[in-house]
Amino acid sequence: MNSFDQTSLLSLINRLKKGYNILEDELSDFSKKDFDQIWKVGKYIKDINYFKNSEKDHHELMNLLSALQGYIEILLDELDQKNTNVIEVMSEIKVFIESITQNESEFTSINPNLKDLSKEYASEKRLDNVTGQILAVDDREENRILIQRQLKKSGHRVITASNGKDALKLLSDIEIDVVLLDLLMPGMDGRQVLQKIKEDTRLRATSVIMISGQQDIAEIINCIEAGADDYLLKPFNPVLLRARIKAGIDRKRWHDREETYRKQLERSEKFIRTTFGRYLSDDIVSQILEAPEGLELGGDLREVTILMSDIRGFTRLTETLPPAKVVKLLNRYLETMSDIVMENDGTIDEFLGDAILAVFGAPRSNSDDADRAVKCAIQMQLAMKDVNIKNHSDGLPKVKTGIAINTGSVIAGNIGSERRSKYGFVGNPMNVTARIEDKTKRGEVLISESTKNKLKGHYEISSSREIKVKGLTNPLLVHSISLDLEKRSK
Repeated sequence: MNSFDQTSLLSLINRLKKGYNILEDELSDFSKKDFDQIWKVGKYIKDINYFKNSEKDHHELMNLLSALQGYIEILLDELDQKNTNVIEVMSEIKVFIESITQNESEFTSINPNLKDLSKEYASEKRLDNVTGQILAVDDREENRILIQRQLKKSGHRVITASNGKDALKLLSDIEIDVVLLDLLMPGMDGRQVLQKIKEDTRLRATSVIMISGQQDIAEIINCIEAGADDYLLKPFNPVLLRARIKAGIDRKRWHDREETYRKQLERSEKFIRTTFGRYLSDDIVSQILEAPEGLELGGDLREVTILMSDIRGFTRLTETLPPAKVVKLLNRYLETMSDIVMENDGTIDEFLGDAILAVFGAPRSNSDDADRAVKCAIQMQLAMKDVNIKNHSDGLPKVKTGIAINTGSVIAGNIGSERRSKYGFVGNPMNVTARIEDKTKRGEVLISESTKNKLKGHYEISSSREIKVKGLTNPLLVHSISLDLEKRSK
C-alpha cells in the first residue's frame, strides 16, 4: 500500500477526462454513464485521504481501484477502436491498478494461481447455460452498478442492497442463488450478515461469496469457517468473478435438487406408511422401509403372545342384515379394535372375516408382551360399549365379542413367494389360540396357563376351567380375566 502513487493515478484520470471531452458526442448513453462512474471514483480518490495503512483504509482503497478497473474493462469492450487516445489512457490505468495488486505480497500468497484460474474460465461458452439470481450487497453505489453490469452479460439477474439489513429483508422475500457480500459496511457488516444467513435453516444453503479489499488471511479463514463459500479480493478479475458465481450457483442447484429429492422421499415414505399402515402394523412397515432385508423371505423362532377376537354370532347377523349394514358394523368394530391393538404395540397379523388376529412380541420383542396383550384385550372389551352406542344410533344390532390369549413359540417372518408374501406366524400356538377363542363366552377375555405364567402385573381372575382342545390330548387350563375396573391390574 505504501507503493500506491495517488498523484500518478489522478493524473491518468485527468488525461482520460480530456480525451473523453473530445469524443463525448459520439458516445452512447451507457458509455457516458460508465465514464460518470469513473469521474465519481476519481473524486473520492482526490478529495478523501484513505491511505493511512489501516485495514479499513486498505479495504477502501481496493474498493475504489476495483470499481475503477471494472468500469474501464467494460468501456474497453464497448468503445470503438478508433478512439485510440482514450483506449490508450484506460489501458495505462488498468496496468497501473494491476501493478498495485501484483505488489501486494499477501494477495499473491493467498491466490498464486490467479492468472491460470482466469484463463481456465476465460471461455464464455462455459457460462452460457448458467443463469442465476444474484444479490450484491455493497455500501458503494458504483460497486453495485458495476457488478450488475458485469454479471448481466452472463444472463444473471442481479439484485442489490446497500446494507446488511436490506440484504436480509430481500433474502426473506426473494429466492437467491448467490450472495456477493462486502465485508466492511457501516452498521451491520458482512460478517454479521453471513452469520444471520447461516443461522437461518431456510437460507443456509445459499452460496455466499465474501468480497473485500482486506487482504488478511486470518480474516479469510474466519469467514470460511463461519460458512462463506468463497472469498474474492478487490480489485477482482471479472472472469474470475463469473467463474466463482458459476460454482456458487452449481452448489445451490445441487442442494435444491437434493432437497427436492429428500421431500419426494419423505412424501413417498409417508404415502407408503399411510397406505400399508392400513394392512400392516407400524413395526412391520418400518422394518420394510428401514432394513433392506425386511423383504427377504424367511423367519426365526420367537416366543410371542397371541390375541384372537371375534364377534359372537356374526354369521347369523350376516343372514339378517343388508350387506351395506353388515359392512358398516364390521368396519366400525375392526377400526376401533385395530387402533387399540396398535396403541399397545401389537402386530395385526390379519382379519379373518369378523375375527382379528394380533401378536405381541414380533417383529419387536418386549419383556411385557403378555401384559400388553391382556391390557389390550381388556380395553377392547370395554370399548365395545361405545361401539354398541354408535350401532344403536345407526339402527344396527348390539354385538358382543370373545377374546382369547395364548403364549408360545412360533416362526415369525416373511412367508409366501417373491411375488406375494406377508409377515406372518406359523406354529401350533396359533392354532391353540383359535381353539381357545371358540370356547370364549360373550364379553369374555380367556387366557391360557402359559400366558398367565408370563404376566408381571396382577390381574383379577374371575374363574378358571379346563377345556378340551382339538389336536391336544390333555385338557387345557384357561382363566377368565375380570373386566371390573375395581379389580383390574393394580
